[in-house]
Amino acid sequence: MNEFGTMWRRGFVFAASVALVAAAVPAATVAQEEPVEILTHFSADLGDKALAEIMEAYSDETGVELKIGEIDHEQYKTLILVQLAGGNPPDVLSDWAGARAAFKVSNGSLEPIDDVWEANDLDSAFPAGMIEAAADYDGTKYLVPFGYHYAGMFYNPGTLEAAGVAVPTSWDELIAACGTLNEGGITPIAIGSRNRWPAQFWFDYLLLRTAGPEYRASLMAGEASYTDDEVVRAMEMWAEAAAAGCFTKDANAFDWTDASNDVANGKAAMTLMGTWITGYWAGLDTPLEPVSGYDFFEFPTIDEGVPNAVVGPVDGFEVAAEADNIEGAKALLAFLAQPDVQEQWALGQGALPPNVNSDTSGLNDVMKKALEVVAASPSFNFNYDLSTPPAPSEVGLDMFAKFMADPSQDIPALLAETEGLVEAAFAQQ
Repeated sequence: MNEFGTMWRRGFVFAASVALVAAAVPAATVAQEEPVEILTHFSADLGDKALAEIMEAYSDETGVELKIGEIDHEQYKTLILVQLAGGNPPDVLSDWAGARAAFKVSNGSLEPIDDVWEANDLDSAFPAGMIEAAADYDGTKYLVPFGYHYAGMFYNPGTLEAAGVAVPTSWDELIAACGTLNEGGITPIAIGSRNRWPAQFWFDYLLLRTAGPEYRASLMAGEASYTDDEVVRAMEMWAEAAAAGCFTKDANAFDWTDASNDVANGKAAMTLMGTWITGYWAGLDTPLEPVSGYDFFEFPTIDEGVPNAVVGPVDGFEVAAEADNIEGAKALLAFLAQPDVQEQWALGQGALPPNVNSDTSGLNDVMKKALEVVAASPSFNFNYDLSTPPAPSEVGLDMFAKFMADPSQDIPALLAETEGLVEAAFAQQ
């Protein structure tokens, strides 16, 4: 295994009993009044209003001034690295657990926060599997989980019902549903892959449903090859769905909100997306109602006997190693770890709260179902660009975009090209 192998194997398992764990997390106290600078990727479509309310409450409680900046999540991925490398970082930064956080740890950009965990008994506030996968990097804590998401097949119930299509439970049923919806002039599955990442969930689930989590972890670690039969099969199934007319035409011309809008207005029937879509739909001028206006089903079973893995990200907050106000930054992270704060974020953004003491009774019925699906799954896996290091991730995301531009192309040739680039990317890590 290469030196990154262990890092990128990270995933976590939720058991239903985890929800019963009890913990008392003391409230944060702040002695100083020096401002805390924060930079996040939570823009308008991803909960900026909810986060602003949370931060305002913190300032009111402590008297500490918070200077909050937000950058569109696509630009943030690069710009936060520039700021960290430039020696003028924010005190607190949002991040995606997994590969992106591990990369920052490996280059010394993050401040250890074991003291925050110990002082606030956070080991008993979060599931052990989540701590291992999302917060702990090589035995040291660097990230406080703030919200997590599940990627599922979100759909418009009225559109499916009007077309006479039942919720698919198998791959063959999904392909058949695409044919029926097309006959009725409805785009079966909306994808907006302009920014590449929305397409990744198809690769994730096709590989997980056929080759399983263990093989996928090997691929993400650079130990398996993109030319393997397992990857060829997954990509060819994706091409099969494209040939059946399942997807948005010219998907790379649109983004995920465009795809979400198409499902909301009935132009499309379904989209494979994370639970943050529920927060987006709740914020529309005419909000969609959960269950009646939107719902989700699990990505269909393909091979019986393969573990029913789920996919999604864990969002969290970190302290920059060169922060000007490390004490204030750590106090803020302690506050953001509190169960009521994470409940407020979940309700405002359309997330699931990581803190096991958060009250989830206020979640709508669709989000409650998402909690149940995650709890019942034997394997939770970070989505593609959080499961493999940043450089190989860029290669894979480019491959997905190239595929969406022309799903009829030679799959083995595309994968051979990708494998060569991925090998080079791993060699440069």
